[in-house]
Amino acid sequence: MRGMLSPYLGLHIPDGFLNLPISLITWAISLVLIVLALRQVQSEYQERTVPLMGVCAAFIFAAQMINFPIPGGTSGHLLGGTLAGILLGPWAGTLVVTVVFIVQAVLFQDGGLTVLGANIFNMGLIGTFLGYYLYRSVRSAVGFNTWRGMAAGTAVAAWVSVVVAAVICAFQLAVSGTVPINVALPSMLGWHVPIGIGEALITVAAVSYIWRTRAELLFDPPRKLRAAASRSYVSR
Repeated sequence: MRGMLSPYLGLHIPDGFLNLPISLITWAISLVLIVLALRQVQSEYQERTVPLMGVCAAFIFAAQMINFPIPGGTSGHLLGGTLAGILLGPWAGTLVVTVVFIVQAVLFQDGGLTVLGANIFNMGLIGTFLGYYLYRSVRSAVGFNTWRGMAAGTAVAAWVSVVVAAVICAFQLAVSGTVPINVALPSMLGWHVPIGIGEALITVAAVSYIWRTRAELLFDPPRKLRAAASRSYVSR
């Protein structure tokens, strides 16, 4: 039964699996946020963010090609929305994951074109916005300037973003009449709860490496690094 449901219950939704209203609504939300992200990045982000966006997009794209096995005979891969949000902030992170999912849909047929708005919303925007602000909240509660706070915030945000995306995708499929909600929801959660653990482990590993080697590249570096950078700028 799970094998028969697998085409329906992945986060990369194919064409024809969502009805017209759901497709249009998710396209509208995604386009509005993308336009806002473009304006925000142009007005507020520094020039050094542009090459970081390219590097981040390349890393997420490459990492998504690597699947990891999960119980039940299926596999998962990195979504990367939370990682992009942590490294670049939610606005630049939104543009990065949008480009990644467009390339995947156009070149690799990973998800449909008519439902690309839904795929960007589910896998990208939830990760960058929900993931980023949840990460900041947990990090602030545990210790904003500590590795423990960063790791806890990253792990919780990455896992939650995958699970929330799975829940929203299940409701989209159910409202569209593709799969009943009593089938879609438990099946999506059954797969994506462990996939979220994989997402959390990969994201924590990537952010931890940057934290230990070039913490100033993070969108929210430890405050001691901010202070040092400010003093260095003033001394010039």
